[in-house]
Amino acid sequence: MFLAGVVCLFLAVLVGGSGVWTLSRPAGADLTAQVMRAVAPTQVAAGGMLAAGGAAALAAPASIALTVLILCAVGAVGTVAAGSWQGARFAARKQTASSSCAGSCTSCTRSCE
Repeated sequence: MFLAGVVCLFLAVLVGGSGVWTLSRPAGADLTAQVMRAVAPTQVAAGGMLAAGGAAALAAPASIALTVLILCAVGAVGTVAAGSWQGARFAARKQTASSSCAGSCTSCTRSCE
C-alpha cells in the first residue's frame, strides 16, 4: 500500500498543480485556452481526491486503504472526464456559433437559403 499511496500523492500533485497553474495564468482569448481554463477546477478537485486516497493508503489499515484508494481514484477520473466532457460541449457550441453566417451572405462561404 505504501507504493500505491506515494504514486497517488505524486499524481495528486501533478493533476492539482496543473489545474492551479492554469487558473493562475491570465485568461486567453482563443478557444483552447478557454476550454483549458474551464477544465482546471475539475483538475484541482481530482488532485484533492487523489491526495485523500494517497493519504488513506499511507495511514489506514490495508483493507480500508485499498477501498478508499480505489474510490478516490475512480472519483478523480470521473471528475476529470465530466469536466472534459463539459469543456468539449462548450467548445462545440462556441465553434457552431462562430461559424454561422449571421445573416450576411457576403461574408459567408456557404450558400444562403
